[in-house]
Amino acid sequence: MSVEELKETVAKLHDRIQQLEKKIGIVPTGAGPDFAKQLRLVLIGAPGSGKGTQSTDLKDKFCACHLATGDMLRSQVKQGTPLGLEAKKIMDQGGLVNDEIMINMIKSELESNKDCKKGFILDGFPRTIPQAEKLDSMLQERKTPLENAIELKIDDELLVDRITGRLVHPASGRSYHKIFSPPKKEMTDDITGEPLIQRSDDNEAALKKRLVTYHAQTEPIVEYYKKTGIWSGIDASQKPAKVWGDILKCLGQ
Repeated sequence: MSVEELKETVAKLHDRIQQLEKKIGIVPTGAGPDFAKQLRLVLIGAPGSGKGTQSTDLKDKFCACHLATGDMLRSQVKQGTPLGLEAKKIMDQGGLVNDEIMINMIKSELESNKDCKKGFILDGFPRTIPQAEKLDSMLQERKTPLENAIELKIDDELLVDRITGRLVHPASGRSYHKIFSPPKKEMTDDITGEPLIQRSDDNEAALKKRLVTYHAQTEPIVEYYKKTGIWSGIDASQKPAKVWGDILKCLGQ
């Protein structure tokens, strides 16, 4: 039996189980009618690997919510909350925010954000094995376990050029690049006409510090997800369209 045939068989079995559960009145907690078809995905990759760009495309295609932990934290920073002030200090130093805060923030989004009913894409979390374990525990309790963990792989040398020229539209998360993908009008979002920003931690010194942290703490979660059987790796140095196609293949599209 080929890999594709095996995937098809597993999908059919999954659908059959859902039909039987529905028939006898068993409906997974926190899940709707499209539970079996939900996108439940985590994207793994170094800063600048393209997680934000691909997450936006996944959100649009699957009508799922995009949970970018960085954006959630920056929202807190903008509001000037105690969490926001603490998070800004940590992010500017290239550090990591408290695990419990992040898990509770994600849980709150899954429970209150209507866009999450059809699935979710986690972008930027988990970054360590303890975080992955806590995330799995929370998702298992909700009966919405992860189905895919996709790693965007790219050499550090290529990331410096990507990061130092990156521009972001804060409200939507859309990203541009001064050289590789510039906006139509300088420092202006193509869709809304609103100003673009360059994040305070998008500089070479901060990036190198973040990469040290990434390689030391985050890469081991690849092995964690390989053991669970949901990991796939993609060459993120390719053009975004090619990366997108490879992601869809990993999702059986």
